[in-house]
Amino acid sequence: MACPRHEDLSRHVPLYDPFSVDYDRFVNWKERLAYELPFIEQQLTASGARCVLDVACGTGMHAIELARRGYDVTGADLSVGMVERARENAAAVGSEARFVVAGFGELVEKVGNGFDALFCLGNSLPHVLTADALHSTLTDFAAVLRPGGLLLIQKRNFDAIMRDRVRWMGPQSHQEGDREWLFVRFYDFNPDGTLTLNIVTLRRDEAGEWTQQVEATALRPLLHAELSSAITAAGFGDLACYGDMTGVPFDPETSGNLIVTAMNE
Repeated sequence: MACPRHEDLSRHVPLYDPFSVDYDRFVNWKERLAYELPFIEQQLTASGARCVLDVACGTGMHAIELARRGYDVTGADLSVGMVERARENAAAVGSEARFVVAGFGELVEKVGNGFDALFCLGNSLPHVLTADALHSTLTDFAAVLRPGGLLLIQKRNFDAIMRDRVRWMGPQSHQEGDREWLFVRFYDFNPDGTLTLNIVTLRRDEAGEWTQQVEATALRPLLHAELSSAITAAGFGDLACYGDMTGVPFDPETSGNLIVTAMNE
């Protein structure tokens, strides 16, 4: 694997740069990792993976926990703010996980190749907004993996969201002493078929005063059939689709998520 090249610190990533400040309050990492890591490690063990790349890694919590369990882990994210927070999180616990500023389509240039497994978790892939960009992203994923390497993608089940026009997601909250955070997420359905993901962050300070912040970003609601076809076209085989990280089969009518695993051919 290559050493990362000079990082571009000038790019602004809508929603995620400002949201990096509160992202670890938005996610209950103790519960999420306890729920997701058994499935992830099962997939790693089955494929014989030890060297892992976590793309769109956010604040690095999956990468840090996998490094604690003995894996050689690199995290990559387009957002400088997210990568800075990931490095802080790693330093706080003495983790050897490495983090690089790199987005989809530039991974092989920034992190090299030869990885045993690549994760793209947390509904990150729908930020790729065109079919051509999706193909470039997936071929970039293939380029960083060794032959037989594992691809694992997690995203929301947009088959059901688009069919039922599901706009609102459940609110999330966090509290630290007298301070409180509320996070509200909802979609705008755009005429061109894309979505706008909106996140409203409400903060209450020690004096009881509330402030609010609204951030938004564009998504392309990838459906099951298109994603499966695109993964195959990028050179992957042995696709398997799950409805969540307990390993239940994917049901386009009822599953909350779509989890895809595939092997680099």
